[in-house]
Amino acid sequence: MRNSLSALFLFFIFLVIYYSGSFTKIPFADCVGFVLDAEKGKFMTTATATTHFLYINTVILIKNITGLNGIEASRLLVVFSGAATVSVIYLTVKSITKTEWASLTAAFVFGFSFSFWRNAEIVEVYTYNTLWISLFFFSIIKSFIENKKQYIVWAGIFLGISLWVHIQNILLIPAFLLFLFYFKSQKKYFYPSLLVFVLLFASLFILNISQGLSFNSPYSSDQGNWVEESFRKTFLQYVKDFFQSFAYLIYNFNLFTFFGVMGAVFLYKSNRKMFFVFLAGSLCVYGFSTFYAVSDNYVFFLPFNIIFALSVGYGLSHPKYAALKKMSWVCLLIPLGYVFAYKAVFQTERGKAFHDFKKYKGGLDYYILPWMNDNAGILEFTIDKKEAPEPINWMTLSALEYIKLLKSKGYTEEEIKKL
Repeated sequence: MRNSLSALFLFFIFLVIYYSGSFTKIPFADCVGFVLDAEKGKFMTTATATTHFLYINTVILIKNITGLNGIEASRLLVVFSGAATVSVIYLTVKSITKTEWASLTAAFVFGFSFSFWRNAEIVEVYTYNTLWISLFFFSIIKSFIENKKQYIVWAGIFLGISLWVHIQNILLIPAFLLFLFYFKSQKKYFYPSLLVFVLLFASLFILNISQGLSFNSPYSSDQGNWVEESFRKTFLQYVKDFFQSFAYLIYNFNLFTFFGVMGAVFLYKSNRKMFFVFLAGSLCVYGFSTFYAVSDNYVFFLPFNIIFALSVGYGLSHPKYAALKKMSWVCLLIPLGYVFAYKAVFQTERGKAFHDFKKYKGGLDYYILPWMNDNAGILEFTIDKKEAPEPINWMTLSALEYIKLLKSKGYTEEEIKKL
């Protein structure tokens, strides 16, 4: 009962945080494309690497049920998923540690982590995706720690469903197969889990082929060759990517990075089977995300960040750090860290130059502060025919189509600029 109350408390706390800081205007990146699809209200019938079948169809379903427009239906799903994920993080850590303060701290650390917080306040697929992935990890830990074998089947269900949200989750298949291997003697649960996962995965291919798409369409896209380009980098680019991934990690977890590392060490000593399952997932996701040739690759680390947040909780719960319980409130100061980082970077010449270069979409505010109040909007940018110092045609094309759609519904340009 206490677990449920704490989880509910966290849900409402972060629901308020994410909603109050949510975008004022449709941000740049992929956001306008998602809102456009939602506003059209036409259910997605294919599941490619960029259509995000389950995400966009869930938004449309919410839009149809509630009568909200595409923007608000998207906001509702994103914010709700973000708050729910934080609660699942808490329940997962509590299951493995049985320690309230460490579980709450880990949940706040993850909820305040830059990458997740940012994506809980824009129109993107990633918080909805992390909700399904967090449930997958929750099921793994329940199976190992509490010996509740029905969660072996739930693990297959949640991972299978997550593939319909984002195909990147195929990187967790090695972890899932290793997890099943450790429970191979539990045939009553092993086979149903494997079967339901295979059926959900295979259904992606069946759906697409039935729509006339190629066999490899679930994990490919005609919008870019990002995977191929990831193998064409120079050695120095790979080295830069590697160190950049550490910068992401530290910016997300600050001083709690130490406890995440120690949590992994403690888990290796206490439960090696579970350690190797999470190691398999971590290496695949972290490796791919580090070298993936897209500009905003930080979002692809989110499944790994969930694992790391669980490790933070496990590290904090170790008797060695019991005295830190009285200092656990420090996690509530994480938002101040972003403010200090922003002010510090803004004092440098390179920081000012970067801010000016990226000012069209918010500058340093966009890249350092996770909240999105009073943000720069892609629709206003497009209507005013402003120029960006870098190619953003893929954004403005969707924006132009969305503007045309809104005008057909009676919106004026001044009204559209506010969206």
